Amino acid sequence: MCMKALLNIDYTYDFVADDGKLTCGKPGQALEGVIVDITEQFIQNGDYVVFAIDVHDERDPYHPETGLFPPHNIRGTKGRDLYGSLQSVYDQNKDRNNVYYMDKTRYSAFAGTDLDMKLKARGITEVHLVGVCTDICILHTAVDAYNKGYKIVVYDHAVASFNQAGHEWALRHFVDTLGAKRRKEL
Repeated sequence: MCMKALLNIDYTYDFVADDGKLTCGKPGQALEGVIVDITEQFIQNGDYVVFAIDVHDERDPYHPETGLFPPHNIRGTKGRDLYGSLQSVYDQNKDRNNVYYMDKTRYSAFAGTDLDMKLKARGITEVHLVGVCTDICILHTAVDAYNKGYKIVVYDHAVASFNQAGHEWALRHFVDTLGAKRRKEL
């Protein structure tokens, strides 16, 4: 039996809202319903659901992203809130044993976190990825998952980026290089 986990990556105000600091805009907003549906299904099935959320400290001169992107997902700001109705789904389920919210400070949800230990402790062998940005945080998380031996599933209709060419490239890369499965539906 394959034990699976949903990694819900960076679906926050700053990455999705029109006035977010590093927004995907409409492509990200269009994901809300399907991300909520997938998340609720995983929670109700008793599968492990991880909210892996980017966090930065204001004016951190040592973070490698400081020179690459405008300040975003700053600790203590609304920019870190989960976008739209996903925040309510989290709030209603945050005390369940199968729901885990974690901060991440790098693109990959595995880098510098206890994610791998949490997954292995639960016997999880397959990770399902949703969120943003396809060609940055989703991609780097998928590469680390591959290198750690996890099977990978990416939902085409539940990932987006502010870079359409990068988004399309990453979707192909998941399959061609990481052996991931792409799902086009729930």
